Amino acid sequence: MKSHRIALLFNANKIFDREVISGVAAHLSSTRASWDLFLEEDFRLRLPGIEHWQGDGIIADFDDPAVAAALSRSRIPVVAVGGSYADESNYPESIPYVATDNFKLIKLAHDHLIEAGLRNFAMFSLPEAQENRWAQERETAFRTLLRKDMMEPHIYRGLGTSAPSWDEAVEQQIKWLHSLPKPVGIIAVTDARARQLLQACIMAGIEVPEQVALIGIDNDPLARMLTRIPLSSVMQGAQEMGRTAAHLLDQMLHGVRLGGTRILVPPVGINVLTSTRHEAPKHPHVMRARHFIRQYACQGIKTHQVAEYVGISRSSLESYFRQELDCSVHDVILRFKLDAATEILARGERSIADVALSCGFTSVQYMHAVFKRELGCTPRAYQDRAMQGRAGEADGDGAAVADLRSVA
Repeated sequence: MKSHRIALLFNANKIFDREVISGVAAHLSSTRASWDLFLEEDFRLRLPGIEHWQGDGIIADFDDPAVAAALSRSRIPVVAVGGSYADESNYPESIPYVATDNFKLIKLAHDHLIEAGLRNFAMFSLPEAQENRWAQERETAFRTLLRKDMMEPHIYRGLGTSAPSWDEAVEQQIKWLHSLPKPVGIIAVTDARARQLLQACIMAGIEVPEQVALIGIDNDPLARMLTRIPLSSVMQGAQEMGRTAAHLLDQMLHGVRLGGTRILVPPVGINVLTSTRHEAPKHPHVMRARHFIRQYACQGIKTHQVAEYVGISRSSLESYFRQELDCSVHDVILRFKLDAATEILARGERSIADVALSCGFTSVQYMHAVFKRELGCTPRAYQDRAMQGRAGEADGDGAAVADLRSVA
C-alpha cells in the first residue's frame, strides 16, 4: 500500500486546531489509509518554504489569511478548514472547504441563554483584523439573531491580549460590563475570551451568573481549569471537521475531483456549567454569598467566612438562605463542592483521593459519605458509570447531541 506524505498546517496551541488534528488521527485509525504526517516539532504553523515541500497533500487552517494566500495555487491537493461565511465570495475558489457553522454556534449559545431566563444579551468579540474574520462572522450571526427579535445588539471587541495593555484591557472590560443592562447573557467568541471576561467580573464584584451569565465557544479544558467559576461552552464539533477533511483528502489522493466542495459541520452541543445557571434570587445578600461560594467552596470555606464577605451576621445570612433557598449556607457550600467533584471524576483523569483534596473535602471518607447521602453511590461507582457513558458515546455513530448537562 502506498504511503502518502501529508502536511497538517495548524497552530496546536489553540484548542480548535488540536481538535481538528485529533479528528484527522481518528480518521486514520479507522481506515486503511497510510499517511506520513508532517507537523512542526512544536506544533506551530510556519509558512516560509512551504511551496518547496515535496508532499502529496495538505490539510490547513484557512482562518489564517496568510495560509489561504500561500496555498491558493498549490499544485498538490489541499483541503481547507475554517469558519463559515455569510458572503460566499469569502470562501477559497476550487478548494474543498470544511467549515464550523458560525451561525449555528451563536444560535445555540443564544438559545441557551434564553432558556436560562435572560432577556438582555451582549457579545465579547475580538479586535477587527483579517486573522479574526471568523470572530466578525460570529458578530454578524449575533446581530442577525437579535435584530430578528427587534433588539439592539451590544458588541464589545476590546483590546488584543498583550502584557503592556493588559491592565487597560481589564479596566475597559469592567467599564463595559457596568454599562450593560442587568441581568445579561454574554456570548464570548472563544473560551479564552470568556475566561478574560469572567476574571473581570470577579475583579469588579459582578455576580456570575446572577448578574452576568457567560458562555464561551470551544469547550477548552485549559480555560476551564483557569477559571474559579466553571465556564459553560459550546462544543464546536472540530473533531468531526478533522475527520471530514481527512476523508475528503483521501478521496482526492485517489483521483476524485472535489473542486469547491463545501461542508458545514454543526456544533455538537453545550457543556452547561455554573456560568450560565442563571437564577434570580430575591435578596442581594444571597446573590453575593453564592458568588463568593462559587469561587472558594473548594478551598474549604466556612459559613462565618461567607457572612464576613457579605458583611452581615452569620445568623442573618442563615435566615436569608432558609427563606430563599430552603437550605443552610453549609448545604450550598457542600453542593458546589459536590458539583466540582462530579465534574472531575467524570473526566477520569485523577484519583479519588486527589479529587477529595482538590474539592475541599476534609477526607476521602467524608466525600464517600456525602456521595452516598446525596447521590446514592460511592465516588468510585460514580466515576465508573461516567467513564462507561463516555466510552459508549465514543463507540456511537458520531451523531450530534443537543446538550451535555452536568450530572450533578
